[in-house]
This record gives sequence, structure tokens and C-alpha cells, in this order.
Amino acid sequence: MTSRRHQTRTRHPQLKPEAHENTPLAPENSGRLERPRQKKSAAASSDAAGSSRWLIRTVRLAACVALVAGQANAAAARDFLWKVSGTTGSVYLVGSVHLLTKDFYPLSPALESAFKESDLLVEEADLAEMLSPAAQMLMLSRGMLPANTALDAVVSPATFELVMTRAKELGLPVEPLKRFKPWSLALMLSSLQWQKAGFDGELGLDRHFYDQAKAEGKPVRGFETVEFQISRLDGIAVDQQERILAETLKNLDGELANLTTLVQAWKAGDAAAVERIVLADVKQEPVLYQRLLVERNQTWMPEIEKFFARPRPAFVVVGAAHLVGPDGLIALLSAKGYRVEQP
Repeated sequence: MTSRRHQTRTRHPQLKPEAHENTPLAPENSGRLERPRQKKSAAASSDAAGSSRWLIRTVRLAACVALVAGQANAAAARDFLWKVSGTTGSVYLVGSVHLLTKDFYPLSPALESAFKESDLLVEEADLAEMLSPAAQMLMLSRGMLPANTALDAVVSPATFELVMTRAKELGLPVEPLKRFKPWSLALMLSSLQWQKAGFDGELGLDRHFYDQAKAEGKPVRGFETVEFQISRLDGIAVDQQERILAETLKNLDGELANLTTLVQAWKAGDAAAVERIVLADVKQEPVLYQRLLVERNQTWMPEIEKFFARPRPAFVVVGAAHLVGPDGLIALLSAKGYRVEQP
């Protein structure tokens, strides 16, 4: 089994919710950000709350798996791994977690064997692009407020107080943080919080298999560009961004509690349980559910189907939420007549 190579590169948090199609799926907002003076609508508040819970649950899924790595009975556990077969070829689908600890490695023999059998790695985005200086600058620039606007002029005093409190806990100066858009700051602070707890994006499944593919000379593809991934959150209205930021900061401290059910579900490869836990909130917000999952899954489907014509399997690694539920890739492929099995 391959041992995990740890690197110390620091990156801004990546957007993996979650199409080889580079055109944004919905119109993006533009212009100066400023806090709306009118009362927020119930629909806007509901959508934003769903966004924040979505971000938190995505991070929590990664954390849960990391906490119990190596503790489960390997003989009884199944991996979040599916083999999908067509008439001539097959594809491996892996539900990824993007933040792990070194204790999670080495991976199970089933995952490593499936990767070894494959000759192409496909992920949500090509990490070569994502790790490039140009992409890092794009992430930074798109996540910053206009030069004449500060965060405390965009969000309410109560939300800004939450930012100051969290910054103090993390040992960060507040002034530089005032330059970030709410969605970007939410991702950055939550990432720093989890890094402080020992979780690392450098140790996520997508990074592990990317490094392994590069070391073995396997080609790597991405469904999405960095620009497209950034647009998924940068296109959210500012009042909704504020709710994402506030709810993220309010809930971070309690997210390591009560994890047993989710941990066991992921470790057992229980797609139904993971669906109930991870998708419970976002499915209540139809716009977000469509934007973050449904439309992207549907865009990926034609690309995945092309892989069945290849002589050897492709190894597709995407966020676990993209595989589960009635609109997940597993259900979509099954509905089209492909044979789906979980090794």
C-alpha cells in the first residue's frame, strides 16, 4: 500500500462542494457589495441558512472520518467506493472527504486496488490548476471586497462581533479580515479552525490520489475550472453570504460533538445514512440544492459516460454528497442502465 506523502503547502480553502463545462450554471452577481437596508426576506434567510449548514456538514463529514480512522473493523467495513460497469468498460466512483488527518493512512486495500487498476484520475477540479499561483491569486482576488468597502460596512454589527470573537480565538488580527467577502471569510475561518484541530486539506482523499497519480505518471483531469468553483459561492447575494458567515461561526464549536452516526455511516459505506445526514438541510433549499449538486451532477454525467468506452477504468473522486440521494451520480447512472456495485 502506498504511504501518504505529507506536504506543508498552505492554501486558501477550496470550493468542493462542487463540470467539464466551464460556463457558470447561474448568473453571477456583480457590482459593489453593500448591506441591504431593507428587511431580508424569509426566503433569502432560509436559503442562506441552508448554505451555511451545507458548508458545516461538508466539513463535519471530513472531520468525522478522520476521528475514527484506523479504529473500525476493516473486515466489516465497506468503503465509499462504487464500481459502475457498462457494456464495454467500467468506472470507479469514490466519495471524497477533503479534510483528514495522517491517522487515516494507509487507505484500505479496496481503494488502493481500484486506483491501481485504473489508468486515469478524474476529480472535481484539476489540482494542478488549483494549486497554481494564478489560481491562488484568483481565489484571493475574487474573495476580496472592493477597495472602498470593509466587512463591517457589509454585515451587521452582530455578525462582525462574531468575526472578531473567532479571530481572537485563532490569534488573527481583525483588520486584514475586514477585506474579505463574507463567503470567503467563512471558508477561511472554518478551515483555520479545523486545521487547528488537526485536520488538513493536504491529507484529503482528492489530494492523496492526485499526488499518487502524479508519482505514477497517470493522467489527471478535472470536471471544473477553478473559476467555475469560485463562482458557486461568489454568486450568492450578499445578505445570504452574511448568513453563511454568521451561522458558520456560531456552529463551528459544536460540530465535533455527536458524530458517531455519521462516522459509522461513512466508514460502512452506507449511502442512505450519509444522504440523510449530509443532505438533510440543503435539500430543503431548492435553489441551493440545484446550484450546488443537481446541476453539476447532471453536467458531469455525459463526461462520466464517455469513460465507459475506455479500455481501462477511470477513477473518479468527487465529494461524497455528489454520489448519494435521488439526484446523486449513483442513482443517475443506475437509472440509465449501468450496473452499479459497491465492492
